[in-house]
Amino acid sequence: MQSISSNKIIHSELPNEARVFVQGGAATPFELLDMLVGIDKKVELVQIHTEGSYEHLFEDLGDKFSMTNIFCGSNIRKHINYENIDYLPCFLSEASYYLRHSNRPIDAAFIQVSAPDKHGYCSLGVSVDITLSALKHAKKVFALINKKMPRVHGDGFIHTSQIDFALEIDRPIYESKCKPLSAEELAIGKQVASLVEDGSTIQVGIGNVPNAVCTYLKDHKDLGIHSEMWSDGVLELLKSGAVTNKYKKIYPGKTVSGFVIGSQELYDFIDDNPTVIQLASSFVNDPSVIRKNPKVVAINSAVEVDLTGQICADSVGSRIISGVGGQMDFMRGAFLSEGGRPIIAITSRSAKGMPKLVPMLRTGAGVVTTRSHAHYIVTEYGIADLFGKTLGQRAKELIKVAHPDDREGLERQWFEIKKML
Repeated sequence: MQSISSNKIIHSELPNEARVFVQGGAATPFELLDMLVGIDKKVELVQIHTEGSYEHLFEDLGDKFSMTNIFCGSNIRKHINYENIDYLPCFLSEASYYLRHSNRPIDAAFIQVSAPDKHGYCSLGVSVDITLSALKHAKKVFALINKKMPRVHGDGFIHTSQIDFALEIDRPIYESKCKPLSAEELAIGKQVASLVEDGSTIQVGIGNVPNAVCTYLKDHKDLGIHSEMWSDGVLELLKSGAVTNKYKKIYPGKTVSGFVIGSQELYDFIDDNPTVIQLASSFVNDPSVIRKNPKVVAINSAVEVDLTGQICADSVGSRIISGVGGQMDFMRGAFLSEGGRPIIAITSRSAKGMPKLVPMLRTGAGVVTTRSHAHYIVTEYGIADLFGKTLGQRAKELIKVAHPDDREGLERQWFEIKKML
């Protein structure tokens, strides 16, 4: 393992047209990315949701720089041009397959890890997800070794002998701050919580709606966590004793995920905690694994839902804002689980006042979850159960939970749509 003394090392070690995997989430290796500035070679970054600004790279590298995003965060959205900055639709459960079978090899992996233990093993910490697969196929590994990165149990360990170049740092890792919950979000949380039975295994992500759901789950008993990721809402459930993981079939007694992102309190909680494990997304997100747990409740969100139950979650019209992620993985896994419940939880209107329950998806909108997979759609106005219902019955159920000011218009539009079906 060679120390990275300057950006010249990265510049010399990367080939022209280098393909570099970047670990994401709170583990985004900012310092390594900064070292790409000034490189006189073409570089492609392959990544899922990262944090931090890329403005300096876009400005410095110009047309030498390209990026393949499996999931797009707010730091990337405005730069997507579908040419050198593009989006790859991919189930998170299958992203590792893409890394293995892509027609271009991964020349390097940029990662951030914990300090090595007495045996020489570093932990991938807060973000294991598809990074394990990338490490298996990367020709060279560049690592930030951060004393502040938590050591997390599970599969995310890498020996120092597997790291080619390292830079030691000592800084707090990225934190995601919780926002105050609105009345609408709390109402949704209460509705969703009513669908969760004691002993359920839940999947819940980051954001206000998931946090609102967790607020109303604190009095539940013996919940389990098997989730693509989790954040501070789940931390509160662990602290309250609502989560025991007692009845899970997959890793009973353990809180299972592919990555976490949240507060420093969360990172302190998972550090060297044997009840928390991080595993590869190819396992965590596999519907055949998810379904083995009892009463899986998958709680996801969406941009729009049309009156037939088609769910758009990765774009506003044709403008990509996020990604497929693990929504379909868990929607399907929950449905196949004994007593499972796949849920889409959304406010009836966007922050800009636009309806989220619409007669038809906008032109160019992507269908992340098909209408044949849609089951529960929850808004602040109620629960629409679409399972086993015809298109006409679905439309009636969804109009009932739309914003009251939108219902009459939706009924008129559905009347016109029926003529075209």
